[in-house]
Amino acid sequence: MKKIILLVFSIFMLGNMVIAQDSKSKVSQKKVNKAPEQTATPAPAGKLKKDGTPDKRYKENKKEEAAPAGPTKKDGTPDKRYKENKTTPKQK
Repeated sequence: MKKIILLVFSIFMLGNMVIAQDSKSKVSQKKVNKAPEQTATPAPAGKLKKDGTPDKRYKENKKEEAAPAGPTKKDGTPDKRYKENKTTPKQK
């Protein structure tokens, strides 16, 4: 009796695994035919990735960040222990 129950249970589990794998492959094979959106913003001067975002590996695409007003830690991030570097939340 135990063998029959174990056999039925294993067939049930294998059947569910096969169905689950088929449904994922069907979803991934759907084709989406959408026209790319046109934006009015000018393209950056540097090189772009396939999706149109700037490629940060190139120097011309890296932007210089503003230096913090107060002291910094060894890694260059602002030290939040000082008043000049703390950001105050906006009150309503």
